[in-house]
Amino acid sequence: MECLGSALTNKYSEGLPHARYYGGNEIVDQVEIMCQKRALEAYGLDPEKWGVNVQPYSGSPANFAVYTALLRPHDRIMGLDLPSGGHLTHGFYTYSKKEGTRKAVSATSVYFESLPYRVHPETGYVDHEQLARDAGLFKPAMIICGGSAYPRDWDYAKFREIADANGSLLMMDMAHISGLVATGEQSSPFDYCDIVTTTTHKSLRGPRAGMIFFRKDERGFESRINQAVFPALQGGPHEHQIAGVATQLKEVCTPEFKVYSQQVKKNAAALANRLQTKYGYKMASGGTENHLVLWDLKPNGITGSKYEKACDHVCITLNKNCVPGDRSAVTPGGVRIGAPALTTRKMCEEDFEQIGDFLHEVLEASLKIQEKSGPKLKDFAAMLDSDETLKDIRERVNKFATSFPMPGFDPKEMKYTSPNGV
Repeated sequence: MECLGSALTNKYSEGLPHARYYGGNEIVDQVEIMCQKRALEAYGLDPEKWGVNVQPYSGSPANFAVYTALLRPHDRIMGLDLPSGGHLTHGFYTYSKKEGTRKAVSATSVYFESLPYRVHPETGYVDHEQLARDAGLFKPAMIICGGSAYPRDWDYAKFREIADANGSLLMMDMAHISGLVATGEQSSPFDYCDIVTTTTHKSLRGPRAGMIFFRKDERGFESRINQAVFPALQGGPHEHQIAGVATQLKEVCTPEFKVYSQQVKKNAAALANRLQTKYGYKMASGGTENHLVLWDLKPNGITGSKYEKACDHVCITLNKNCVPGDRSAVTPGGVRIGAPALTTRKMCEEDFEQIGDFLHEVLEASLKIQEKSGPKLKDFAAMLDSDETLKDIRERVNKFATSFPMPGFDPKEMKYTSPNGV
C-alpha cells in the first residue's frame, strides 16, 4: 500500500529499463529490474532460460499481449470453456437468439478463432481425451492451460504432449494459483510451458498487476512480447504497481508465506468438506486441491445469481459462477468461494467450517424466499430486506467477522460497528 501511494505514481517511464522514452528514470529502472529479478527467484527460474515482463496492468492485458506477440490475426487457440471454469480472455462465444448467430463475448474471440475444451461432465476434471481429439482436428496455434474457477491442479505433462502432437504453443495462465505455485503447493508450469502469465493480486497476495514469463530461446519471444506490451497495447507502465509487486515477491520467498499458502489450501478443503459431508451439497469435481471451492447449486433449485444476492445481504461476499453443465453465463448454476482473503485475516479450518454453517443457513433462507417470490431475480431481491432470518444471520456474521484482524485497521476501532453502517 505504501508503494501504491508513493511518488512512483507520478513518473512516466515508457519503454524498458535503460531504454526509456523519458529521462529521469534512474531509480525507476532499479525498481523494475529488482521486480524482474525477484519474480524469477520466486519461481526458481534460471535468468539465462527465462525472462519476465512486469509491466502488464493486470492479467487480461498480459494475456492479450501474448496473443498479439506470438499469434497472427485469426490464428486458432484452445482454452478451457467458461462454464467449465475457464476465463473470458481464453476465448468465449455465445449464441445470440436476437441475431440468430454466434456472438464473440471475448475480444480474444473477435481477433482469433477459439475452440474450447471442457471438463468431463461426470468427474469435473479436464477432459484430456476430448482435448486431444479436438486439437487433432482444429490444430490450434496455441493451447492455454489455466482457469478462473477450476478447483483442481493441472496436468502440464499431458498438455505438453497434446501441444507437441499438433505443433501448438503452450501457455499457462496461473493468475489464480500463482501464490500456490511459488510455494510449491501446486504443480509448476515452468517445466512444460512456453509462456506463463499471471496476475499478482490473488493467491500471490500482491497489488493489482500482471506479469508475463517467457522462454529465452531461438524463437525470440522476449523482443516480441516486450514490444506487444509497449508500444502495441499499453502506454507508460505503472511503476508504483511494479514497486508493490517487487515488495510482495520478497514476502513470497519467506517461510511465513509458505505457511500461509498451506493454510489457504487447508481452509478451502475444510469448507468444501463441511458443505459436502455435513449438508450433502455438491461441489464441482467433488472437492478442491487449491484455493477455491466451486459449489454447484443446481441440485438445490436456485441460481448462483440469487444466492449471491442473499449472501451480499448478510455481509458474505462470494460470486455467482458457471459450473459444469451450465448453458448460460447470465444465469450461472453455482458460486465460487475463495480462501485467500480470510486466511490473511488469520482464519483457520474451524472458522471455515463456521462459514460453511452460515452458508447453509443462507441457502435454506433463500429457498424459502424463492417459494414466495417466484423465479425472477428482481422479485427475489426485492424480498431480501424484509426477511427476518437474513437479518439474524447478518448480525451473527458481522459479530463473527469483526473478531478477526483486518489488514490496514483494527476492527475493534471501527467508527461504525453495526452491519447497517450506523
